Amino acid sequence: MPTCLETIDPLDLFMRRAAELALRGRGATAPNPCVGAVLVKDGRVVAEGWHKAFGGPHAEVECLADARAKGVNPADCTLFVTLEPCNHQGKTPPCTKAILEAGVKRVVVGCGDPNQDVAGGGADALRAAGVDVTVGVEEALCRDLIDEFVIWKTTNRTFNVLKMASTLDGKIAARGGRPQPVSGPQSLQDVHRLRFQSQAVIVGGNTFYGDNPQLTCRMAEPPLPAEYRQPYAVIVTGKLPNAYSTFNILRQRPQQAVFWTTEYSAKTPLADELRERGTHIWGLPERSGPVGAGLDFARGFARLREELACHLTLCEGGGHLALSLCRQGLVDEFVLYLAPRVLGDDKGKSLFAGEAVQSMEQALPFRLAHTTSSGEDLKLTYKPRRA
Repeated sequence: MPTCLETIDPLDLFMRRAAELALRGRGATAPNPCVGAVLVKDGRVVAEGWHKAFGGPHAEVECLADARAKGVNPADCTLFVTLEPCNHQGKTPPCTKAILEAGVKRVVVGCGDPNQDVAGGGADALRAAGVDVTVGVEEALCRDLIDEFVIWKTTNRTFNVLKMASTLDGKIAARGGRPQPVSGPQSLQDVHRLRFQSQAVIVGGNTFYGDNPQLTCRMAEPPLPAEYRQPYAVIVTGKLPNAYSTFNILRQRPQQAVFWTTEYSAKTPLADELRERGTHIWGLPERSGPVGAGLDFARGFARLREELACHLTLCEGGGHLALSLCRQGLVDEFVLYLAPRVLGDDKGKSLFAGEAVQSMEQALPFRLAHTTSSGEDLKLTYKPRRA
């Protein structure tokens, strides 16, 4: 939040609103980026739009349609859009064509299109047609919005969000490890919103065996759409359960369960029994070395995308799984719900665990991307600082 001595450029405020709208489409637009747009006239937002689903109208087109429905002439407005408008025919016509046909004379863009095949084409086309185009307003914020798009374009894996909740002293559970909520009810509901955006939810074996979770999205508001499909439940463990055990996931939806296990465990009769129920058993190779040792999770994320059409995952593992994912460079966003409580027990379970580190130089670097309140909790969103 700005202090009383700070002033915010109106352009930034309008772009921030467009960014808020963009997040409403997160997950549903995959493998396209989430994008938001607003039309501004006389210093106020008069129309809004966002890319709602893959294959559907883009944010600019949705915003122009909202203006017409409200009797607003787009030609009298400035268009703010988080990502450079497209200038090519894909599943929908070029957005530049819709902007020009609407008579918009000024366009403010958050960030340029990172796709090298089309980068700069939208802005250049608008300028060639006489439109005043500004690029780079709230650029860092808007680039964060398309992080997943960049991952999908440059790698063969999913975009991965690590979610954790802790006390002020960094504890995710008391020493007994019983499944008790750390954060408040608003944060718990927000986690279901994150699950709604994801196609797979990932936990470790300790969580699976100790908590017997469902790993389903159970949002109170808004209600889940009729066509909604629950995310796959991915369990990371070297110890496979009995195929007909009473665990919620195996009892309720065995065909949506995926076990990441060792290559040895994946070849056992127990694994074959689980496969007969439709459960996915994937043996992952093991990494060696002092950094990121254990199962090679990159293989698992690549298979989720290739075989199960997953693009965005939510990792809800404990401290050991969280640290392994970070060390292997597979955490693209870290969401931390910080509860206003102190446990005060050095044997309580920590946010990250599993290594004996001797120097701060070995610490994993993150940058703070966003901060907001979540009831009495603080929701902190971090991005990794990549080389």
